[in-house]
Amino acid sequence: MNLSSEWRTINGNAEKVFSFVSNLSNMGSLMPEQVINWKADQDSCSFTIKGMTNLSLKIDEKRPDTFLRLIPDGKSPFEFELLVHVKEAAENSSKAMVELNAELNAMLAMMAKRPLQHLVNNIAEKLSLQQF
Repeated sequence: MNLSSEWRTINGNAEKVFSFVSNLSNMGSLMPEQVINWKADQDSCSFTIKGMTNLSLKIDEKRPDTFLRLIPDGKSPFEFELLVHVKEAAENSSKAMVELNAELNAMLAMMAKRPLQHLVNNIAEKLSLQQF
């Protein structure tokens, strides 16, 4: 299953936006209210999705100012990757899009699609509201 947000315009250049998202300590402010118990350092984070599961993520790949790939760190209820794409839009403006690729069976995909779509949309929207 592949879910993605729309490209969102951000008031800040790609370098500043990428610097923010590539420090996972900052990502907690982008999570929806269902994400609780957020703990993070520069390269990894752990949290609970209220009423569902605990997850840990780590940075797997970084392409400066353009791309960040997060993958599960340890046991996960399903295989997935969370991608953040950033591109320069104008002199002091950029665009970002969040994508989630997950390997889910048909039943789980049906139940998880809506909350996971909400997650990627929420991250992108909150990122677009940050002041850089």
